[in-house]
This record gives sequence, C-alpha cells and structure tokens, in this order.
Amino acid sequence: MRIFIYFKQLKDKKNMKKIISTLAIIFVFSAVMQAQSDYKSAIGLRFGSGYYDLVSASYKTFISDPAAIELNAGFRSYGIIGYNWFNMSVAGSYQHHFDIAPVDGLKWFVGGGAIASFSSSSFEGYRGFGLGIFAAGGVDYKFANIPLNLTADIRPTIGIIEPYDYYNRFFINGGFAARYTF
Repeated sequence: MRIFIYFKQLKDKKNMKKIISTLAIIFVFSAVMQAQSDYKSAIGLRFGSGYYDLVSASYKTFISDPAAIELNAGFRSYGIIGYNWFNMSVAGSYQHHFDIAPVDGLKWFVGGGAIASFSSSSFEGYRGFGLGIFAAGGVDYKFANIPLNLTADIRPTIGIIEPYDYYNRFFINGGFAARYTF
C-alpha cells in the first residue's frame, strides 16, 4: 500500500521536479568523470512503449564478454473518465551482444526474457496479475569518454496471463534506456 501512496505523490509537480532535478545532477556529475570504453554494469531508466510500464528502473550487467542480464522494475498509471488504474511490473532478460565494427562502443544484441505485472484499479475489469515472455533485440552504445550507456530495444511479447479482459495476447513493447556505467 505504501508503494501506491508514493506513486500518487509522484503526480505532484513539485515532487516530479525534485526527482528530475536530482537525476539531472547525477547525470551531469557522471558526465564529468572519466570512463573506459566498455563497461561491466550500468544503472538508469528505461522508457517503454507503455503496455505494462512507461518508466522503469533499469540495471544491466555483463556475466561474460558477450552475455548480459537486464532487470527492469517499472510502473504506469492509466486514467479514463471514471476509471483509474495503476500497473507495476518487473522484467528480466538475457542479451547476447555482437560488436558493430566501424563504431567503437556500438553493439547489437538478441535475447529474450519474461515480464510479470500487477494491476490495481477502481474497476474490476482492470485488476490482476499478468505474465508474459518476450524475444529481445536492439542496439547498445557506450560512450568512450563519459560513463553513459544508451540502448534502444524491441520486445515482441506473448501474454501467458493477462490482467485485462480486453487486451490481446501478443503485443510489441519498444524502449529506450539511458544508464550510468560502472
């Protein structure tokens, strides 16, 4: 319940301005620091197309030279006249990376994973648990002189369990992530 209260407070413009200001300060500070061309781990935000999550915390770590695990924890609030609901989700994926030779720090990847979500609503038809599996593909770029990683991906997802009665079992979720590398 505390989580739902916290996210309702995020709707307050002053709280959102504080969060955005804090993230901007962290980004500027990290841009000043020297970094190596490759990275082991990264943490930041992923902005998705919004089926289960619109914004999520994102953590990516390499478990071997080409192989990485990405974890996301996100949310999205919805609203239609008379109905309000809120989604929380967690996703995990495996990604296998391949260098794109002409550009240092640029790689493409393929993989797959799973997503679990929980929806809470004032309307019974929009409540429940969701579970899906997805393929993943995209590009990953690590800047050479600053500790910043950018990723664009696409995740065609098959819903195994859907929280909403009217949603399709197949959807495409795309996203963009910006992460601090370490």
